[in-house]
Amino acid sequence: MATVEDCRAALLKLAERLAAKAAEAREKLDFDRSLACRVTDLGIAFHGQLKDGQLSGLTDGDDPRAKIKLTSSSDDLVELVNGQLNVMSAWTSGRIKIEAGMLDLLKLRKLL
Repeated sequence: MATVEDCRAALLKLAERLAAKAAEAREKLDFDRSLACRVTDLGIAFHGQLKDGQLSGLTDGDDPRAKIKLTSSSDDLVELVNGQLNVMSAWTSGRIKIEAGMLDLLKLRKLL
């Protein structure tokens, strides 16, 4: 099982990867949404803001009002960010859960 620090590091890595793609995403996406990531096996959560393809303000704790909610186990989160787990197959198989509007899901897919 991954640790809290492993999960935090994975989300920071995701933020870096999104920042690298931000210029391209900014031109294609008008995307400003709050994001919550819940890690079920550790009983923790993180939240931040997706804006123009970048993830910023990553903080410990849940945001029940977040427009996009990602729920996964710690190992699945780390594998997802490291590219070892395909987002679509993990989502369709139930390994991860993403709660968002349909248009937000399509935009999120382009970012990931």
